[in-house]
Amino acid sequence: MAYGSWVGIITATAIAVTISDAKHFKSARQFAAFLGLVPRQFSTGGKERLGRISKQGNQYFRRLLIVGATSMLRHFRHKSGKEADWMRELLTRRSPRVV
Repeated sequence: MAYGSWVGIITATAIAVTISDAKHFKSARQFAAFLGLVPRQFSTGGKERLGRISKQGNQYFRRLLIVGATSMLRHFRHKSGKEADWMRELLTRRSPRVV
C-alpha cells in the first residue's frame, strides 16, 4: 500500500459515481470546494482573507475522507520512516483532527 493512497475503494467508488467527468473542475481547489473542504473567502480591495472551512459541500464525501485520514494516522503511529516521522511531528503540534 502506498502511503498516499488512503482514498479507499468505497471513497473512490462514491466519487466516480457522483462525478462522471472530472473535467468539470478547473482545478483541485474547485473539486475541494465541491466537497466543502476549502475556507470561505472574504476579499475586498485586492486583499484576500480566508475564514473557516465552510462545510457546505457533500457531507458523505467529507465523512469518507475523514475516516480514511484517521485510519492513516493510526497506521503511521506505529510505523517508522520518513513519512511516519513527518506525521508524528505534525501530531506534536496539532490535534489529530486538524492533522
